[in-house]
Amino acid sequence: MRILSIFVFLFFSYSANSNTLLILGDSLSAGYNMSAEQSWPTLLEPILNKQGTKISVINASISGDTTGNGLARLSDLLNQHQPQTVLIELGANDGLRGFPPNMVTNNLTSMINKIKSAGANPVLMQIFVPPNYGQRYSKAFSSIYPQLSSQHNVPLVPFFLEHIITKPEWMMADGLHPKPEAQPWIAQFMATELTPYL
Repeated sequence: MRILSIFVFLFFSYSANSNTLLILGDSLSAGYNMSAEQSWPTLLEPILNKQGTKISVINASISGDTTGNGLARLSDLLNQHQPQTVLIELGANDGLRGFPPNMVTNNLTSMINKIKSAGANPVLMQIFVPPNYGQRYSKAFSSIYPQLSSQHNVPLVPFFLEHIITKPEWMMADGLHPKPEAQPWIAQFMATELTPYL
């Protein structure tokens, strides 16, 4: 019984302290119109492990999610997975729906604070909206992310879609989502960008 108790203690201690990356995103990270095994977050973990960063990647992304949806789900995800790092890849759907930038700012700020309060490290991904939303709105929206990064001392990683959208062969017919063929490149790109913060 004593040996069993020690084993259980060590097991849960290891689990609680294991290096975990939680990805909180939308369809760009959820593997839209493809199997989960093809999505870049699934491909990311073996790349990081091969590079020497021993980590578990939890993909909590849901297609269609806004920053408000992510904020509503965040507390349960933090309690369940106890991640060391949380990548916030949210805002594209807010922008596509024309949500006010101050609403997006408030939601992202609340997420950053929740993640820090849980003892985890937040990482923001820059998000842009299409230029047809008007220069004023596009500029106000894109500036949210560097401002929050600076104000809260949170790392900001580039928007991977910028590199994909210029390659028609990697984009789905809707012009918004990368194909399965693009996922390995995204995974490698994100591994490079995230490694300094893991």
